[in-house]
Amino acid sequence: MSPIIIFACVHNAGRSQMSAAFFNRLADPEKARAISAGTQPGERVHPEVLVAMGELGVDLSAVKPQKLTEELARRATWLVTMGCGDACPVVPGLLRDDWPLPDPKGQPIEQVREIRETIRQRVAAFVEQNGWGR
Repeated sequence: MSPIIIFACVHNAGRSQMSAAFFNRLADPEKARAISAGTQPGERVHPEVLVAMGELGVDLSAVKPQKLTEELARRATWLVTMGCGDACPVVPGLLRDDWPLPDPKGQPIEQVREIRETIRQRVAAFVEQNGWGR
């Protein structure tokens, strides 16, 4: 079974959604796949994130934030948190990384684009380092 990577933040409405979307575009699905989740999921993906990702042809409009549950975590190999400090989940037994990224919620689109590009670069490096590319 290929590794599952969870990208997690508090509301699962911005950074973690972008990360999982980029990961699943870049990684070979037979080698690894990503999901995203949050400790306190929001109602929907942030509108500014929908715009920024839509500019790259990534439609997140049908995506619904989901809660990071024990069941979800048990299926995973990696947990990558998005700089959410004490609110970030701790899941024993998973490989772990933390990417301290600013929250795009309510930010001007220029700033959301910068966050998006930082995430895209980090995800691309993560995929390459682990040999998960297509």
